[in-house]
Amino acid sequence: MSIPSPAALSASGLPLALTGLSFAKGHGTGNDFVLVADPDGLSEFAPGDVAALCDRHSGIGADGFIRAVRSEHLPEGQALLQTNPDAEWFMDYRNGDGSVSEMCGNGVRVFVHFLLEEGLASLAPGEALAIGTRGGLKTVTRTPDGYAVDMGPWEFIFPDHAAAKAMDTVVNADGLEVPRPGLSVSMGNPHTVVALAELSELAATDLTKAPSVEPAPENGTNVEFVVPAEPLVLDGVGQLTMRVHERGVGETRSCGTGACAAAVATRFWAGTGAPDAWSVAVPGGVLGIRFLPGADGREHVELSGPAVLVARGTVL
Repeated sequence: MSIPSPAALSASGLPLALTGLSFAKGHGTGNDFVLVADPDGLSEFAPGDVAALCDRHSGIGADGFIRAVRSEHLPEGQALLQTNPDAEWFMDYRNGDGSVSEMCGNGVRVFVHFLLEEGLASLAPGEALAIGTRGGLKTVTRTPDGYAVDMGPWEFIFPDHAAAKAMDTVVNADGLEVPRPGLSVSMGNPHTVVALAELSELAATDLTKAPSVEPAPENGTNVEFVVPAEPLVLDGVGQLTMRVHERGVGETRSCGTGACAAAVATRFWAGTGAPDAWSVAVPGGVLGIRFLPGADGREHVELSGPAVLVARGTVL
């Protein structure tokens, strides 16, 4: 990793290129983001710029960075517009280390809330907005207490192994006595879900460094450790508690796509009769998951939860 020369840094210690940048800070169940409006795609952010902004000690501090740009100004957005002309806005999402990521379920809710607060879009309760992401089109509906996102279809990353064994990987993390089997699920981005028996075991799992996953999906994976409730179903809703280590970030207080993957895996393990509605408790709050038939003939996953903006500022 290269170290910026003193001349490349502003008086605030951030990269000089960021001076004067207007931003907002928001979160969805504790999964937090720096958000920037760049409607016409005029700004470029190097990985080092993003990492500096997201640094919790010398920057603004966040799990991820979101740039709001019209789809027509990005190659990925232009491709999406060919089949989804209503997707005016594209969520250009980066992990906290500056690496590009496909999608973020909590992030897309906060992104839409940011668009509304910026006056870049309008959305009445019950109305929906089409959003472009590198994980495909996401449809976001405003609800009385937040936003619900059609996250699209789910699929197994290693379908042959998943169907045969209900497990496809071996996962090890500090704090676990022995390696555990996992199941890898794509929600537009990769996840590996591991079931644990007790909340005490979940609390003892050390996620300060990335768990090892063998075999690992091609582009790495986010890893979710889940504890199903006992009983699993309460009033027709499945109950889970989850912690997550996100690629390029570390442990976060919430992960929307991770909560979806956790529900997918647990529902698969539970077998026939498992519910279509799930409640996933994460350190930052509670997320709702529903399985719905999609217009494409595939089963889709809907993620619901709050979105909040907490601050605005300008980089000095």
